[in-house]
Amino acid sequence: MLLQPSTTATGRLAGSIEIGCSRRLGPVPLDRHRVRGCEALRGGRHHKDFMIMQTSSRLRRVGIALVLPTVMVGALAACGDSTTPAPAAASGSASPTGPIALTGTQGPEPSSRASQLRMISNNGRRLAFHVTPGHLPAIVLDSGGGEDSSYWNDLVPRLSKATGSKIITYDRAGLGDSDEVKGAWNVHGAVSDLRAGLRQLGVTRDVILVSHSQAGEVATYFVREHPRWVSGAVLVDANLPPFYTDAQIARILAAYTPQIEELKKQPSTKRNRQLIATAANFGPVHHAYHRVSWPKSLPTTVIVSGKTPFEDSPQDARRWRDAAAAFTKAGPERTLITAEGTSHDVAKDKPGLVLDQIKQMISVRS
Repeated sequence: MLLQPSTTATGRLAGSIEIGCSRRLGPVPLDRHRVRGCEALRGGRHHKDFMIMQTSSRLRRVGIALVLPTVMVGALAACGDSTTPAPAAASGSASPTGPIALTGTQGPEPSSRASQLRMISNNGRRLAFHVTPGHLPAIVLDSGGGEDSSYWNDLVPRLSKATGSKIITYDRAGLGDSDEVKGAWNVHGAVSDLRAGLRQLGVTRDVILVSHSQAGEVATYFVREHPRWVSGAVLVDANLPPFYTDAQIARILAAYTPQIEELKKQPSTKRNRQLIATAANFGPVHHAYHRVSWPKSLPTTVIVSGKTPFEDSPQDARRWRDAAAAFTKAGPERTLITAEGTSHDVAKDKPGLVLDQIKQMISVRS
């Protein structure tokens, strides 16, 4: 998910917080508060007050798609970077290690096949899986932080008709119709839930993982633990290990900690609890994640958004692109795609592009 830029305290997107020099964090009560901010990234220098507000209309998706980096894009951009324009996304030839600039294509008409809800049990919690019937390979769509399975609603029928494959979406614990889990977010718990769901659905081979944002972390650990289950992966502007250097983690921690503390004072909602749980062990989780490698032999397509999740922060946008390029170059079966003109929500902006890359992965999978 992407934090949209704003020039006023009221903003144009409902259900969001104005944060860190007119940037958004997530839902808060309807009343307004004035608090001091941006000290962490200003090195102690005072900055202008910022407004926190929410409307009672529909909630804006919480910005934890990257496990906090997108929450803090506003603070990072407004308080920590220069004002020079972000470098343009690279384009090039269709080599396994080089980026390909694409503009997207129109997908097929929706399929009439209906998705079926299956409630899966794992470690005492119930998890919602949605299955559209079809054949192998099974395509598993995993959404980013703060997003449930409905994120893929527009793509699923098109993908089903175009491929005839079984399509699986699901709500990770604490999201959608799945039960919450107390305590800090644990990627290994998320992997366990996905494993239990696929096993109970009888899908333990020829799986293509399509993972957006935070789901890239789940995918990384999953393919390492179950290499024979997965035949290919499409990583859609996903969290990748090279991004989470010590310096980047420290930068993110300094930025988001005051905002999380403020959020803890707000009424407890399922969405707020999920954000706080995700933030609770951000440092240790991502220091460990930075050291994890992706299987070299697994066919993998890396789609990086044209604007990146940090379109207002040139420094972080550059690091995001560099991480995607480094990840791609580290394995012979990897291809980098630049989805020109897209926000972090590539599947929303250009669903045809994502559909085409999944279809291509079906043809080249191991």
